[in-house]
Amino acid sequence: MRRVLIPSSSPYAPIIGFSRAVRVGNHISVGGTAPIDEQGLTVGIGNPAQQTERCIQTIKAALESAGSSLSDVVRTRVMLTNIDDWPEVAKVRGKYFKDIQPVDTVVEVSRFINSEWRIEIEAEAIVSDDHR
Repeated sequence: MRRVLIPSSSPYAPIIGFSRAVRVGNHISVGGTAPIDEQGLTVGIGNPAQQTERCIQTIKAALESAGSSLSDVVRTRVMLTNIDDWPEVAKVRGKYFKDIQPVDTVVEVSRFINSEWRIEIEAEAIVSDDHR
C-alpha cells in the first residue's frame, strides 16, 4: 500500500522527524497536534478552549490534505496538562464531534515540549468510500 505523508508546519517536525499525518490505504493517523499557528507560535495561551479549537482546526486541515474529513474520524486522544480543563475542552470537541461520535480518551500528562501548551490531540480516521 502507498504511504502518503502530510507535512507538519511545526518547528519541531524537522528536528524530531515527523509528519502531521500519515495515510496508508484508507487509514489516516494524525499525530499529537499542539495549539500552534503556521509560524509555530502558541495560540490561546492560558485558554484551553482556544487551544482545543486550534488543535481541531489543524487536524481538520491535515485530514482534508489526506483526502478525508472530520466525519471519517474514529478515535481521538486528548492529552491535558490539567485534567480540570476537560469540561472546556469537551465543549469544543463536542462542537465538532457531537454527531460523528468517535471513541475518545482523555488523559492528564505532566507536560509537553512547550510549557505554553495545555493540550495536544491525536486523531485516527478511516476514509469512507465516499472520499475515495
